[in-house]
Amino acid sequence: MDRLWTPWRYQYITKSLPESQQCIFCAKAAENADAENFILFRGRANFALLNIYPYNNGHFMIAPFQHVANLEDAPEETAVEMMRLARHGADVLRRVYRPDGINLGMNLGMCAGAGVAGHIHLHVLPRWAGDTSFMTTVGETRVVPEELLSTWKKLRDAW
Repeated sequence: MDRLWTPWRYQYITKSLPESQQCIFCAKAAENADAENFILFRGRANFALLNIYPYNNGHFMIAPFQHVANLEDAPEETAVEMMRLARHGADVLRRVYRPDGINLGMNLGMCAGAGVAGHIHLHVLPRWAGDTSFMTTVGETRVVPEELLSTWKKLRDAW
């Protein structure tokens, strides 16, 4: 397998947050910096924010304000609002990006692939029939042509 070196990402994954804010979702939700954190929407129990290492343009996540590691431990109103935001977000993606399909997914636990295993979050991402190019297939590299700030502005305005 080839390697794509991303030294800028090393700073992100090794960044030390204060002990009280070890969770990136809790830290971002607590800050009053929605544009800088690419937060699209704040609901009563959840918020939507862009994935800063997206699979495709438009890839966002929905996370509860409450720090909860297991879906079954989330309050009912949190789980219901999460799904309502996913439905609305899917509609926004269809209007803004006109994808051929949409993936929704949760990785619950480290061995299931969760990058942040201690705080549940739902991925919502648009898909196109041809979005796996030779770069993905042969080079094992994703090409994401739109910068995050442009994506954030489009989705935030349409939300």
